[in-house]
Amino acid sequence: MSYLLNAFALLVELAFDAVATLFLLRAAAEACRADFHNPLSQFIYRYTNPVLAPIRRVLPNWRRINLAALLVAWLAMLLKRLVLFALMGLLPHVLGLLVLSLAELLDFTLLFYLVLVFGWSLMSMFAPDQRQPLQRLLSVIVDPLLRPLRGRLVVGMIDFSPTVVIIGLLLARILVAAPLLDLGMRLAVVG
Repeated sequence: MSYLLNAFALLVELAFDAVATLFLLRAAAEACRADFHNPLSQFIYRYTNPVLAPIRRVLPNWRRINLAALLVAWLAMLLKRLVLFALMGLLPHVLGLLVLSLAELLDFTLLFYLVLVFGWSLMSMFAPDQRQPLQRLLSVIVDPLLRPLRGRLVVGMIDFSPTVVIIGLLLARILVAAPLLDLGMRLAVVG
C-alpha cells in the first residue's frame, strides 16, 4: 500500500472506531445503569438515540443489554473492514467478512474495557472529585469487572484488582480475539 493509502486507511479506522466507541459506551452505560443526569451520559444518549430509536423498535433490549447499540457497533466494524478491503483492491468472502467483523468487535470491546480500567485506575490514584462526570461514568462502567476482586487483592493500601482485570483482558485478547481475527481473515481472503 502506498503512503497515501496508509494515511487514508488510518483515517477510515479512526472514524469507524469512534462510531463503535460511542455505541459501546451507550451499551455499557445502559447495562451498568449509569446516571442519566451525568452530562457525559446525556451527550452519549443525544448522539446515539437518533440512530438507535428506529432499530430498537425491531430489536429491543435483552435484559439490560442494548442489542441495537451492539448491532450498530458491529456494523461499523463491518463497514470499516469492507472499506479497508476495497482500499487494498480485494473483494472479501461474505462469511469471512462477517466473522472478521464480529472478531474485531470482540477485540475492540476488550481493548475498550482495557483502556477504561486503566484510565479509571489512573484517575483513582490522584483522588479526583467523585462528582466529576468522567470519574462517575468510568466508575459505573468499570465496577462490574472490578467488583468480584475488590478488596481481595489488597497489599498495604494498594488494591491490585485493576491489574488482575487488565491482565485478564489482555489474555482474552490474545487467546480468544486473536484466533478469531485470524480465522476471519483466512475466511475473508481465501473465500
